[in-house]
Amino acid sequence: MLSQEEALRAYAVMMNTLDATQFEPLMADDFHYTSQKVFHEIESKQEYLTYIRAKFKALKETESEVWAELGKIKESSLLLGAGGPCVVLAQGSIEDIVAVVVAEVEGDKIARMDMCLPGLFSGERSGEYPR
Repeated sequence: MLSQEEALRAYAVMMNTLDATQFEPLMADDFHYTSQKVFHEIESKQEYLTYIRAKFKALKETESEVWAELGKIKESSLLLGAGGPCVVLAQGSIEDIVAVVVAEVEGDKIARMDMCLPGLFSGERSGEYPR
């Protein structure tokens, strides 16, 4: 059984290396992804892989750096409890937090990921950037 922490670690590795190879087999076929920066919900593994590969290509072409750090949600909300695992994303500089990412796991697959603006949820930073 895949844990939320394992799912988020795999996501952080993907973002830190800009390579979805190890993340892809962990995704459910009906994987869902939402982001407050994307206009519609992504509703399949293939749609997400197309999206993220294009994003990686753009990041590489612009030489824009991304840091994906393991963390924990600082405050509780209706959707998330305090202390739950997350990934804290920074872009441009390691201190420029752009998002907090959470995951939902069903069995041995990642069912969904949600990218939230940092003003909505804060992530307690660990200093760990998996590769």
